[in-house]
Amino acid sequence: MRTPGWISQHLAAVRALVFFTVLTGILYPLVITGVAQIPGLRDNANGSLVEVNGQPVGSSLIGQGFVDADGNPVAKYFQSRPSASGWDPDVTAASNLGPESMEDTLGDPSLDPNSEEGDGSKQALLTQVCARSKAVGELEGVGGRRPYCTSDGVGAVLRVFYSDGLSGKVTRAVSVNQACPATPFITTYEGVTVECGKFGEDYSKGVLVPVRGDAPDTSAVPADAVTASASSLDPHISVAYAKLQAKRVAAARGINVDKVNALIDEHTTGRVLGFVGEPGVNVLELNLALDRL
Repeated sequence: MRTPGWISQHLAAVRALVFFTVLTGILYPLVITGVAQIPGLRDNANGSLVEVNGQPVGSSLIGQGFVDADGNPVAKYFQSRPSASGWDPDVTAASNLGPESMEDTLGDPSLDPNSEEGDGSKQALLTQVCARSKAVGELEGVGGRRPYCTSDGVGAVLRVFYSDGLSGKVTRAVSVNQACPATPFITTYEGVTVECGKFGEDYSKGVLVPVRGDAPDTSAVPADAVTASASSLDPHISVAYAKLQAKRVAAARGINVDKVNALIDEHTTGRVLGFVGEPGVNVLELNLALDRL
């Protein structure tokens, strides 16, 4: 008896399902797992875990924070780059903020910014960079000033209102990132007194004007100390950022700074293929080397 067509179609579908289940669900994973365990690939495939006294303390491929329970940097350790995800590998992500992110969202003064709900405030990328540079500068004992940043660590940005919309005489200027009762970073702009920003006011009709200020072109705080990586889990920092931290780490550990700098040199990796990227320092491996001293 000839098998009905609809049964033949279902049998063919079942055979295809079984075949591809075995191929892609069993054989392919086994082959890839076997290849991954080849010497030279095994360490990366297994997570490049770093162990101390038989206990894993991290991965050489994933950055982590060296902070206390309150999130403050531990003085005796080198600090990693900022992380948009708090160094959580389960939620690795970038902030998606670009160079035009300059104006903060001011918080509601009637709400508690430290509460679980917060006060609704949100920092622009410029203010994040300014605040981080100020904090790093204070931690390392150097000037953290940067162009387009105020002395209190927010973006130096004005909303400027003109008599003819986008041109004409300046009629009003507001330092939108400095919430009242803060004192604006400049007193006047083109003869008009600069105001502090007020929650709930609509400044969208003003022209957004960043003010460079008198900060040096090159800050003492390197760029990677104030910007998160795309993954937010970069395990490396620049040599310049490592050298900046050497004095503080040496003082906290009571050792000679030359010894710390020598360890930095030992844990500096070169450019990929000799020409791609910049030399970097693996923070976890450097801190573990310090602990072994």
